[in-house]
Amino acid sequence: MAKRIFVGNLPFSATEDQLRGLFSQHGEVASASIVTDKFTNRSRGFAFVEMSDDAAATAAISALNGYNLDGRPLTVNEARERREGGGGGGRGGFGGDRPRGPRRGGDRKPDYNSRPRW
Repeated sequence: MAKRIFVGNLPFSATEDQLRGLFSQHGEVASASIVTDKFTNRSRGFAFVEMSDDAAATAAISALNGYNLDGRPLTVNEARERREGGGGGGRGGFGGDRPRGPRRGGDRKPDYNSRPRW
């Protein structure tokens, strides 16, 4: 069964072919993908490598954790399963669910019915 590996602290100059070559020294690499920012298309500094053999994946993790790639020590460990629902989101930070009563200041409308007209 294939094992998915997380590779963190990746230099922004790293390529998928470079990762594939690095991990293929320890076994067959099924896939390698660097995660990129969806707006700038620039690397986010981490990647996932999938190896076809569990023993090879374990060997790669122990050999490459802390490996210095372009001056940066890699963080290599077994990838965790994705949580349901994804990330991101939130409500934005503009007060959340607080009640929306009349505000102080100039947004109050005058009550024309309670004042006497002359």
